[in-house]
Amino acid sequence: MSVFASTLDAAPGAGAPPDPARTAAAQAFLDTDAGVARYVVGRNPQTEFLREHLALAGLIDDRAPSGSSWHGLPVVRMAEVPAHAWVLNASTSISPVSVQAALRRTGLERTLSLADLLAVPDCPPGLLPDFVTAQRAEVGLHRESWIGLHERLADAESRQVLTDVLRFRLTADPASMAAYRVRFEDQYFEDFLGLRGETFVDAGGYDGDTTEQFCRRVPDYRKVHFFEPSPVNMAAARLRLAGLERIAFHPVGLSDARAELGFDAGSGSASSVSDSGSQRIEVDRLDDLVPEPVSFIKMDLEGWELHALRGAAGHIRQDRPKLAISVYHQASHFREVCDLVLGLCPDYQVRLRHYTEGWSETVMFFTP
Repeated sequence: MSVFASTLDAAPGAGAPPDPARTAAAQAFLDTDAGVARYVVGRNPQTEFLREHLALAGLIDDRAPSGSSWHGLPVVRMAEVPAHAWVLNASTSISPVSVQAALRRTGLERTLSLADLLAVPDCPPGLLPDFVTAQRAEVGLHRESWIGLHERLADAESRQVLTDVLRFRLTADPASMAAYRVRFEDQYFEDFLGLRGETFVDAGGYDGDTTEQFCRRVPDYRKVHFFEPSPVNMAAARLRLAGLERIAFHPVGLSDARAELGFDAGSGSASSVSDSGSQRIEVDRLDDLVPEPVSFIKMDLEGWELHALRGAAGHIRQDRPKLAISVYHQASHFREVCDLVLGLCPDYQVRLRHYTEGWSETVMFFTP
């Protein structure tokens, strides 16, 4: 069995048995009658679940104001945690590896990761992160397609990224991501793209941070088409990009048809199309909004990428632009984005890169 095929079985209970000592420690942490203070790192639903079912002493966050609280939990600095306390690293999105390293440096005697708890045979279902649940279901239904995706990637680095990220998405184990670091400044801008003289589409432009980075890296760009449906984000982007030329601001979202949709506008960079969104936004097809050829399209639309790609099918077929598409929002998007784009242009080369230590910020690149 190949390394990647074995990764598809990486969920707890499959493959190699968990370490008995770690399992015993995890069971001790979950013991509601434990007499040892318990602390958690990570502001997420898993910490909320533990707060509701166990007596937690506090949430560790060295960046938070002293004396603050989160959902009724006191927020403390790592240096304030007693040496014999239990400490759980429940960080999963951005920096779980850095958190693990920081815990080791403190000399704390009883540290665990969320993956240790998930490996316990009777782990409470409420502790399973959504990204783990979804990824396990996706791989179970489409195993052969994932093997095909791995084989389709153009370079060894991409295949390693897929292996590592998938293993983390199946187990939440920070050890899977030990080789990665947080590098938002490089996101969407890899050397293999050969960016020069581009007409750039920034789909999901947020406050202009990506466009600003693009203009700095590609000073001979021809034009930027900036798409952002949130009025608050658009205002911030216009201010941020005020000193730059040849930028067309489009205060709409991209999709596969002209429509008005609900939008969750209160989540900052994670604002997204949502049936329960309190705001209404206009969306339309890129093919209908931009008549000129484009050469580089970036999309980070919080899960709406497939719709927007369908609405850009004409540009993709005719212009064969370079593409940088976020695929981490949905477990199936790694597979579905690749299938959609290659269905339009079968000879694209496909690469994968990752920009955090956790499950978020994986980008699939397509080059003609």
